[in-house]
Amino acid sequence: MRHFFPKYYCLLLFGCFIAMSCNHKKIQPAPAVITVRDSSAQNPYATLDRSPMDMSYFPADFPLKKMNGSKEKMPIARVIYSRPHKNGRIVFGNSTNSICHYGTPWRLGANEATEIDFYENVVIGGKNITQGSYLLYCIPFEDRWTIIFNSNLYAWGLHIDSSYDVFKTDIPVSVQLPSLEDFTMIFSDAPYGTDLVMAWDNVKVVLPIELSK
Repeated sequence: MRHFFPKYYCLLLFGCFIAMSCNHKKIQPAPAVITVRDSSAQNPYATLDRSPMDMSYFPADFPLKKMNGSKEKMPIARVIYSRPHKNGRIVFGNSTNSICHYGTPWRLGANEATEIDFYENVVIGGKNITQGSYLLYCIPFEDRWTIIFNSNLYAWGLHIDSSYDVFKTDIPVSVQLPSLEDFTMIFSDAPYGTDLVMAWDNVKVVLPIELSK
């Protein structure tokens, strides 16, 4: 009778050696999945507005005060408008290439008509202006702008109905240096109340707004 024990015993020892070698191998963790966001990727849900909407307050620090828990309920005034950019174009003039033509109504911005809100009665150009919301536009000239308040709030900027005009006043033009690339409207403190400063390219106008006493 042949004895197979030594042969099988050797095979068993070899199998145990292989198993032990496999068990002692270090298991490498799977690489972490890193998501890289491309900040330059275009938003698929909205296009970038070349004339973004902006909002200015009087007092200018009203939004900051509200965020810090101020008890002030309302600002005194607010203007909502869109900022067009010059982009190498002629802004004011009589040229066919001008963005704003002298003697032609301009919506004081881009896109929808500009809106100005007063949260208390004010005085402009010697006239009492009742608190409320108004469409704001102008007729620019080389030496002055005619500023106009209009009660038709929901008109599109290019289609302003002058039959709804409720107030007009002329303010002088001054030189803006340095030239501004984008149209800007801000409120600036004044002894009598505030000035609404409107500037674009090398043109600036100031609308004085007195607080009612």
